[in-house]
Amino acid sequence: MPTTAARSFRRIVWPLAVAETIVWAALYYSFPALLLEWERGLGWSKIELTGALTLALLVSAATAPFAGRFIDKGHGRALLTGSALFGAGLLVLLSQVTQLWQFYAVWFLIGLAMAGCLYDVCFAVLTRAMGDRAKRAITLVTLVAGLAGTVSFPSANALAATIGWRGTLIVFAGAIVVFAVPLFWIACGAAERRPAAKPLPVGAKTEAALRLMREPLFWCLAVIFIAMAINHGILINHLLPLLDERGVYKETAILAVAMIGPMQVSGRLAMMAAERHVSNSAMFITCTLAMGAAAGSLYGAATVPALLVGFVLFQGAGNGVVSILRPVIVAEYLGRQDFGLVAGTLAAIYLVGYAFAPTAGSLIWETGGYDRVIGFALAMAAVAFAALVAAAGIARRRKTD
Repeated sequence: MPTTAARSFRRIVWPLAVAETIVWAALYYSFPALLLEWERGLGWSKIELTGALTLALLVSAATAPFAGRFIDKGHGRALLTGSALFGAGLLVLLSQVTQLWQFYAVWFLIGLAMAGCLYDVCFAVLTRAMGDRAKRAITLVTLVAGLAGTVSFPSANALAATIGWRGTLIVFAGAIVVFAVPLFWIACGAAERRPAAKPLPVGAKTEAALRLMREPLFWCLAVIFIAMAINHGILINHLLPLLDERGVYKETAILAVAMIGPMQVSGRLAMMAAERHVSNSAMFITCTLAMGAAAGSLYGAATVPALLVGFVLFQGAGNGVVSILRPVIVAEYLGRQDFGLVAGTLAAIYLVGYAFAPTAGSLIWETGGYDRVIGFALAMAAVAFAALVAAAGIARRRKTD
């Protein structure tokens, strides 16, 4: 007979992993997947379009703490299923827009839906339900949902070629309703019946936040996270138009974007295999170097196919590992006291950087094309590397004092 842990993974973790893959593919990755379709079909500029995604991500970041309160009070089932259903309805609404203000209004609301059904809320549910197995559960969810881009980009482009981008959004909405919503409902119901699923203490420690903001180590980590967010956010959201500008065949570009997800999963698996032999700091430094190399390889990707392969490998694996290492590095460098506050503050900083990245990429493109965008992404990786080296030095000195 299966053990209690095995049953919990089957009833809670696996359904959440599949549901997260679907909502990430439909609510988030639909934007970069359809960016070229919108630009050509609606006649709006990259800056106008990507500003809507920036707005959605800022709304998501601002409302995430309120979503967390719902989880702490035991309302995870209602929040995840309700937000996914709300998001599906918004995709249908998005398929009908004809004016830019309508586009922005719908993406504002999609930001609310994302705050209620993407990773942060899911991880909070798993943390409450799975106890000491939460880390393994979260890792499994990220391994599966890391393929969301692989699902979204090819399917969005194939559907858009046959039924148009408006029909594509309706299909994505249907996938959320038919698959993600029932899976969230079933998994969260099982999670709420777990003995470990107890309400978490809620409290606001303003004085601790103010004290942290005076710590150089905290701000080194903030610089690292925001630089990495901008690097990945710019490249992932602009990759299709970037490769299109460089003359890469559309089918090749879509394949390259689709393979970033599997490379994220591969990077996470490699991290799990190496974590006993390599320090977290060394792995993080390696990731910043890999993402810098990925950006640099895009300069010649149009003429040397191996460089495009290198981009997919380094960017996917590097970002895949970074997404798991961020909370680990926070705990290692700043300790576990007030960890929720510390990690939450730095996560919000990361989300703000990621939110502004699409629009920043469009603005830079306007001034100098995608060569300049690539250079900026490369510079962000260099900034993250320098800040990480500084943070490691400060942490070592603190331990010896």
